Amino acid sequence: MLLEIIKRTLEQGEDVMVSGFGKFCIKAKKERRGRNPATGDDLMLDPRKVVVFRCSPVLRDRINQA
Repeated sequence: MLLEIIKRTLEQGEDVMVSGFGKFCIKAKKERRGRNPATGDDLMLDPRKVVVFRCSPVLRDRINQA
């Protein structure tokens, strides 16, 4: 259920902040040059959106203390 709420909110273009855990947000990636690893051919990768997660300082500190 929680993951569905996060997914729907991100699909609407809104950030999702979970207190003490972190923030999910959408980042736009520009068109860029890439390479096909199988053939080595150069190609242009289309612009796209990706989901980015930023860990909260509280969670990061707890992980580093473990």
